[in-house]
Amino acid sequence: QVQLVESGGGLVQPGGSLRLACAASGSIFNINVMAWYRQAPGNQRELVAALSGGGSPDYADSVKGRFTISRDNAKNTVYLQMNKVKPEDTAVYYCNIKGTYGLALSFDSWGQGTRVTVSS
Repeated sequence: QVQLVESGGGLVQPGGSLRLACAASGSIFNINVMAWYRQAPGNQRELVAALSGGGSPDYADSVKGRFTISRDNAKNTVYLQMNKVKPEDTAVYYCNIKGTYGLALSFDSWGQGTRVTVSS
């Protein structure tokens, strides 16, 4: 089993910055995809940013130029740096990591969610 623990959410003013972190633990053999999703009240969960293998990161159009996804392979951790945040960024943010563990068994794990509120 692979478990994810998120941290870094909270209240931030419009135009401010926040960094989310998601650490994976377990007998991880390989990580293929690390991603952040978010879900605002009344909305469906949407992809915010994703990193796959050695490729370039993908971002939702609404966060391009403001958010940056990065990873620390040694720590099995993915980050989301959120800059110039807007009220419409208010949501619960979830990390999602896909890969293999143990004897090459695949996993698709989700974090518990961390709430981000952008308000003055």
